[in-house]
Amino acid sequence: MAVRLQRYLAQAGVASRRKCEDLIAAGLVAVNGAVTTVPGTTVEPASDRVTLRGWPVRPRFAETSAETPVGLVLYKPRGVLTSRTDTRGRRTVYDFVRVPAGSRLIYVGRLDRDSEGLLLFTSHGSLAHRLMHPRWAVERTYEADVAGPLDEARLQGGARRGIMLADGRTAPFRARVLARKGDDWRRVEIVMTEGRKREVRRIIGARGGTVERLVRTRYGFLTLGGLAPGESRRLEPDEMRRLLALVDL
Repeated sequence: MAVRLQRYLAQAGVASRRKCEDLIAAGLVAVNGAVTTVPGTTVEPASDRVTLRGWPVRPRFAETSAETPVGLVLYKPRGVLTSRTDTRGRRTVYDFVRVPAGSRLIYVGRLDRDSEGLLLFTSHGSLAHRLMHPRWAVERTYEADVAGPLDEARLQGGARRGIMLADGRTAPFRARVLARKGDDWRRVEIVMTEGRKREVRRIIGARGGTVERLVRTRYGFLTLGGLAPGESRRLEPDEMRRLLALVDL
């Protein structure tokens, strides 16, 4: 599949996509022996020879077992493990997805067994890593049904500067109440850019509430759409391109 030259270079680990555009414009990149200064030039990774300052540049397709990276979105059901296997025979998320032939899917951002919602899979190793890494600040949105006397003012105050937990202060996040019933039940939306173990539950607990149900509704620009628990769909090529661009790949 043909790809733009700057993306080819970025995926090979040369530099960020923007920096690769500068290298191309400076006349430092050649395709099949001919220097090109047009970043939008397309190349066929399987057949074209790309060099930078005379040195060959090879794509990292070893990261995936298929030439074209793929992605899937699953509505992870509650009670299912985010794991490839389980020694106790419990159901895992891989029981609910069909892995494309020749691909090895990596889940992006673990959900604990009691949580449900959007779980992204991809065959692209660097993409999975960057989507999870706090440096890239990819947003994850959660809806939590919260019981107990949640201190909303302290939650909002902590959101702006981060909340101190046992493993350190969280990154700043956004929080808002979507619905409430009396003083002891609320539905709270939390938008975060990191994913520590049971972080949303611990944040709510630090402000007096108890999470009864937790659903991840969004990862980056991806949403659950009309998926029901246990259902999945394959990402469209344009969605994969947007994901790669989101983390500068």
